Amino acid sequence: MQRRQLITAAAVAATTSLLPALGRAQAIDKPKLTIAVGGKNLFYYLPLTVGEQLGYFKDEGLDVTVVDFAGGSKALQAVVGGSADVVSGAFEHTLNMQLKGQPMRAFVLQGLAPQIVLGINPKTMPNFKSVADLKGKKIGVTAPGSSTNIMANFVLAKAGLKPSDVSFIGVGAGKGAVAAMQAGQIDAVSNLDPVITLLTRSGHLKIVTDTRIVKEAERVFGGPMPAGCLYAPQAFLDKHPGSAQALANAMVRANQWIQHAGPGDIIKTVPESYLLGDRAVYIDGFLAAQKALSPDGLFPEKGAATAYKALSSVNPKMAAFKVDLNAVYTNALVKKALVKYPRKG
Repeated sequence: MQRRQLITAAAVAATTSLLPALGRAQAIDKPKLTIAVGGKNLFYYLPLTVGEQLGYFKDEGLDVTVVDFAGGSKALQAVVGGSADVVSGAFEHTLNMQLKGQPMRAFVLQGLAPQIVLGINPKTMPNFKSVADLKGKKIGVTAPGSSTNIMANFVLAKAGLKPSDVSFIGVGAGKGAVAAMQAGQIDAVSNLDPVITLLTRSGHLKIVTDTRIVKEAERVFGGPMPAGCLYAPQAFLDKHPGSAQALANAMVRANQWIQHAGPGDIIKTVPESYLLGDRAVYIDGFLAAQKALSPDGLFPEKGAATAYKALSSVNPKMAAFKVDLNAVYTNALVKKALVKYPRKG
């Protein structure tokens, strides 16, 4: 009996001695964080909004401020400039930043596919037949240099066109983009939902390439193309591992919630301004985008290689650059998050 008590006491002591270490591993080293995003209202970033609106960041001990910009390139500039800590943006920016010698790393995925749609304006291009017809035309993108611009470049390149063969105009990711198409100020647009669904339903858009469909995105890019994600300077991840883990935990919960949510749940959760004045259009947009959102936050194994191939096809400097694909993303934080929040059937 005495031996059993000694063994029990030893086990308790050993367990207790581990607690401080476990506490340190989960410590929130920077609870107050700023996340920069370009087009927060887009379904592309729905997990970010869900995490914020449902209090998942607070549950992890974080005080997160989300600052919205006109496009992903502007959000990236905020982090580079030091006014934000983390970007909620397109995965391919991590590759571009490695090329510039400013290492950024993605650590939780939001989108399985880019969800970007390139379409033409039937009002200004009634006789459109192929992408080659876009030569000399004005194409609206969320912001120059953003993922919508990169996607348009890629589709143009496949048709033998260079970025200089067209004029790119920043129109944002909301009512400004809709108004530009309706007024005939642009001949085509590369944008996302709910903008795309609203334009399609009103007859102001003819879809050319639709990467809201995962299989279509893989066909266009030649493999899995990771999209929206949280990424940050490598220095931030090294200095604040606890905060980065907490962000990953919250986003994994948000990803999982979305996969089991119905249209009514989404309408109740997002701000009224996201609906662009039409709930039915927003619901249609959500149903179109839902399967293109990540169910678990994990980056596909071949995703970085696909993104590199796409960027290399339109950027000679990227093609000549010896990129370290393993340095632009990690699944380590998401794997830990999935232990805390296991996948639901």
